[in-house]
Amino acid sequence: MKRQTTGSVSEAFRSFELWLAIAMFVVAIPAHYPEELLPFLNVEDPGSVLGLERHAIERVFMLLPITYVGFLFGMRAGLAASAMALAIMLPRALVVSDYRSDALVEVGGVIAAGAVINVGFERVRRERLRREEVLSRLQAAQQQLRSQLGVIQMSERQLAAVNAISNIVSQSLELRDVLNLAADKVMEVANLETILVFLVDEATDELVLETYRGISEESAAGVRRMKVGEGFNGQVAQTGEPLVVEDASRDPRLTRAVVRQEGIQAQLIVPLKSKGKVLGTLCVAARHPRRFATEEMDLLCAGGNVIAIAVENARLYQEERLMAEQLRISEKNYRDLFESAEDAIWVQDLDGEIIMANEACVKLTGYSREELTGMNVEEFLSGEALQRAKEVRRRLLIGGMVNRRYEGEIRRKDGSQASLSLSASLIAGDGGPKTFQLIARDITEEKRMHENLRFYLQQVTKAQEEERKRIARELHDETAQELVALSRQLDSLISESGKPSKQQIKLLDEIQTQVDKILEGVRRFSQDLRPSVIDDLGLLPALEWLISELEKQFGITIGIAVLGSERRFSAEVELVLFRVAQEALRNVWKHSGASRAWVTVEFGDDKTTLSVRDNGNGFEVPRSAADLANVGKLGLAGMEERARLVDGRLTLESEPGKGTTVTVEVSA
Repeated sequence: MKRQTTGSVSEAFRSFELWLAIAMFVVAIPAHYPEELLPFLNVEDPGSVLGLERHAIERVFMLLPITYVGFLFGMRAGLAASAMALAIMLPRALVVSDYRSDALVEVGGVIAAGAVINVGFERVRRERLRREEVLSRLQAAQQQLRSQLGVIQMSERQLAAVNAISNIVSQSLELRDVLNLAADKVMEVANLETILVFLVDEATDELVLETYRGISEESAAGVRRMKVGEGFNGQVAQTGEPLVVEDASRDPRLTRAVVRQEGIQAQLIVPLKSKGKVLGTLCVAARHPRRFATEEMDLLCAGGNVIAIAVENARLYQEERLMAEQLRISEKNYRDLFESAEDAIWVQDLDGEIIMANEACVKLTGYSREELTGMNVEEFLSGEALQRAKEVRRRLLIGGMVNRRYEGEIRRKDGSQASLSLSASLIAGDGGPKTFQLIARDITEEKRMHENLRFYLQQVTKAQEEERKRIARELHDETAQELVALSRQLDSLISESGKPSKQQIKLLDEIQTQVDKILEGVRRFSQDLRPSVIDDLGLLPALEWLISELEKQFGITIGIAVLGSERRFSAEVELVLFRVAQEALRNVWKHSGASRAWVTVEFGDDKTTLSVRDNGNGFEVPRSAADLANVGKLGLAGMEERARLVDGRLTLESEPGKGTTVTVEVSA
């Protein structure tokens, strides 16, 4: 600020107007004091140069430099000139003039008049400056308006061009047609003779030349594929920013010689971007030097975005068409499988009304396809089967899984009954559950055969137990008694013999010991075949006897626990529970290497559970009971089959190193 003020002062001192004002003051001083400064003038009345009294004219002339300075340099300079005039006039009014009061009034009048004139000049100057400022603002606004009008006109031209491109590319959803139409329209709008359109192949991270105009087939083949990041187009595809190349033939970034051979010089390359993703590049080129204006770059960028959107739409259309074709094929395959399936399949809505059914369903139910369509499943499902179906439906609707098939009975059209094995699945659509699909297999014959087989097994088991019982009784009543008689005869022979030799006595003792051992084995074998305690006293005493015998034979500590109120079962059920415990405890001795075992019998309200647990080696449990026999677990397979004969369920839990638990559950 100080430097600026100093410059203004020096500039003012160089101006002619300032020196003219100073000259006015210099002339005014001697004119105001003529007798002191100009004694050589011969004036009759020394009070006034012009012959007037009290130097009134000289004081009035003091207004001339004051107004002149104020007019030229502003109010501050005018006030400074007023101060200078006051300094010139005041000494004469106070010291020299004989009319001091009049002189002071005149001096005050001159100074006041000068101040009023300067204030007036200042107001005029400020009004002029305000008008000039307003005029300048108006001119600036006019210039800005013209500029904005030019931008609007340019935007209108760009918008018209973009709309033209958009209208062209929207005429088709085929990708090849979209690119060809876009290339033709861009060449027309941009007034260029060469254009190339590349698209990104995400699988190989390459740019692929999809369409072109204005170059030869050989040149097109030379730039058919290039890596993203390679050359001009690769750089634009990588950065997503437009690129201007003034002379491609001399640019070090050029990677394909065919561009130089084609004679292409100026290039403008813009990305094809949609939703922030680069889908490819649009390259326009000329064979002569050319500068691309910013408006041209903006136009091509906007056109490139429109083309990118059209490309994306075309790709989506192709994907949707492909998906629709795949869906059509899938539906056809499903329809073929649906119709050719051996199992009965029907689709029903959430209320149970059948929407469609296959031929196997027609054969199973006896109803025609037309009769089944619109029929409610409650018309042929009833009782327990209907309740199970409703429970499965409820579990599926709340998001549960139904992995196991369930069985049910249906009424055919002719009134006969059929046993089915059913599985259900939920078909969702439109964001929620829509229909159910049920697959039914007729197991009437299979179930009848299974029941027959089960009956045969029951009869075989009963016959087996009866045979065991007969053999045990014969061993006890005949063989054991004969061995007892033989033992007594040996006693009599030993006691009645005269004086047998020591060798004869030793031989007879050994024979008697062997007979006693055989007798003990026969008795034990008889008890194992059919312990009489289970027929006489029931399950728990039989288990206690079994545990006592096995502890003596095998040296394994076996504990027993009874939970709940003891009750008796049918002889068949008690025998099955006993045989399961017997086989499980024998397996503990034979295979587990355990030192302890526990037997637990729990009498519940609606079921009874017997479990045998040990601390042995354990083993990998097969996935299903059917695999037990395949892996050599014949005893476990026999236990599982015995449990099924009395409508029981046997479960097996075991892990290597963590022992084994065998559990059987029976009703009541």
